[in-house]
Amino acid sequence: MSKYMFLFRGGEPGVDPMSDPAGFGAYMMTWKTWMENLAKSGKYLGGDPLEATGRTVTGKAMKMTDGPFVEGKEIVGGYVIVEAASIEDAVKMSEGCPIYTHDGVVEIRPVQHVDF
Repeated sequence: MSKYMFLFRGGEPGVDPMSDPAGFGAYMMTWKTWMENLAKSGKYLGGDPLEATGRTVTGKAMKMTDGPFVEGKEIVGGYVIVEAASIEDAVKMSEGCPIYTHDGVVEIRPVQHVDF
């Protein structure tokens, strides 16, 4: 078994939590259900949503800028780490992810093991 990271990009829910709290709550419940199903399978290792704020540090001079400031479809909104037999199995595990219903992207990446 290997570890894989799901990076969630884009996929605006189309529901404003301020003007439609019930609709937003229903959307968030779809995420909760999907992640609970991953956990029940024994393959879920962890994950969290990410704040929209942060800093970017670049180069030897360690130039710091506020961010991330990228197009909405490129913003990484969160991640999940799963255990799967292959990348094909990890792709199958991503089926049913709520982000797909809002034209979002799940980037599935193998986690490289490094001994230090």
